[in-house]
Amino acid sequence: MPADPHLPSTDRQLTDRRTVLRTGLATGAAAALTGTTGQAHAAASDQVLTLTGQLPTGAPDFVYLPFEVPRGVREIAVSYSYDRPAVPPGTPGNSCDIGIFDERGTALGGEGFRGWSGGFRTEFSLSRETATPGYLPGPINPGTWHVVLGPYQVAPAGLAYTVQVTLRFGPPGPAFVPAYPPERARGRGRAWYRGDCHLHTVHSDGRRLPAEVAAGARAAGLDFIVSTDHNTSSSHGSWGPLAGPDLLIVPGEEITTRNGHWLALGLAPGQFVDWRYRARDDQFPRFARQVHRSGGLVVAAHPYCPYVACQWKFGYQDTDAVEVWNGPWTYDDESAVDTWDANLATALREGRNWLPALGNSDAHSAPQPIGTPHNVVLADDLNRTALLTALRAGHTWLAESAAVQLEFTATGHGRRATIGERLTVPADAPVDVRLTVTGVPNGTVRLITDEGQLHQEPLPTTGTATVTWRTTASLATYVRAEVRHPKPDGTPGKGNSMGPDLPWGPMAALTNPIVLHAS
Repeated sequence: MPADPHLPSTDRQLTDRRTVLRTGLATGAAAALTGTTGQAHAAASDQVLTLTGQLPTGAPDFVYLPFEVPRGVREIAVSYSYDRPAVPPGTPGNSCDIGIFDERGTALGGEGFRGWSGGFRTEFSLSRETATPGYLPGPINPGTWHVVLGPYQVAPAGLAYTVQVTLRFGPPGPAFVPAYPPERARGRGRAWYRGDCHLHTVHSDGRRLPAEVAAGARAAGLDFIVSTDHNTSSSHGSWGPLAGPDLLIVPGEEITTRNGHWLALGLAPGQFVDWRYRARDDQFPRFARQVHRSGGLVVAAHPYCPYVACQWKFGYQDTDAVEVWNGPWTYDDESAVDTWDANLATALREGRNWLPALGNSDAHSAPQPIGTPHNVVLADDLNRTALLTALRAGHTWLAESAAVQLEFTATGHGRRATIGERLTVPADAPVDVRLTVTGVPNGTVRLITDEGQLHQEPLPTTGTATVTWRTTASLATYVRAEVRHPKPDGTPGKGNSMGPDLPWGPMAALTNPIVLHAS
């Protein structure tokens, strides 16, 4: 995908998904109108309003520009621009996002939201029957509407903006009828299902149409996907014709705050989750509860992504899972896995539920591959409720592609457990851990417990092998598996060096733990 025009291009060779994360970032607490003027003039049957202003460095996270909508307006069209003065090296330049709220107001979590496009579009329109992707079709009622600006970076010289609002008059068109996807597909009963839970379309900062995303999911061998466009639910009503017996499509949203991004998975169709707060505002628990009330999951996304506003600052108390692998494997994924692993032992020691790991592509545009990585979920069937239940329980392993197959079990004292389950055995009873993997030629298997890596074994050139290892519940609180590709130099890596490169090769598969409980 082309680079975000808001920010300088740095380290573009990492991965495209790092670049697109910089587009459409904006959140925080609501702000008052700052330095705006309004001017109206007529052109034929249209009414054009021009709103201008200057925002200083340190401007509020959100600036609301009110304008009046009289009766008889059929369509509202908005365009905007802002200056981009030169800045010294290392100093952020201007970046400003945009959205709109209707006559119902701008209250946090209120009903007035009508759309958001971040910094991805310079113009949009909406009417009763249609809207630009990212925006919600619906009634154009009279009253005070607000354009919202999100100046997430302001240069030392300030940010001068111009917003043009065009009110087009005429009879309203027919009401938009959303086509929401069904909540179930043709499953195989209790089985392992593959799915990508973090995907973008033209409804936020992606360049793929929903039809292209659905086609890409099928081509990647996926059974389900979750739609997670930034800060809007506008895509939900377009997925219905694209789902089918072979592909379950679940509504969701990526909420992009100034203190990190999170995924709301399994929202009610059309449900919108607000993003206009920081960690210091103590609003995240409120919106996590909103998602939970609808039966959805709250997932901290790419917690170590290095770009502006992406790093996770809300803690994990209100989350159901954490995305430890996002797109092609890089150093921030290593950090996320290390943090997640450290928290496993803490949670089990304190008797709390442990946080499952997820892996998603976060694909926005070609050539970013859909389904690299994805989740392989042991669910009772291929429906929304069963999948969310299994994800919440951690009955999941992460794969770079459908070419990778894996089976992971622990057996002891006549009992057997698999990924995400608990095996209760006498403290010193032998526990046999068994991993069967295919699809990773010359790879390396790592078996990891709360004590760290306790077993490492190479895979042959065929990429297929079974690895066994014995432990006890007195020695291991949990055991999990990683399968790695070789490093660029062909070696497996040691994991105990202090050099500048990554300690291991790229991840091919990662499991959630099997918990070992001493009876």
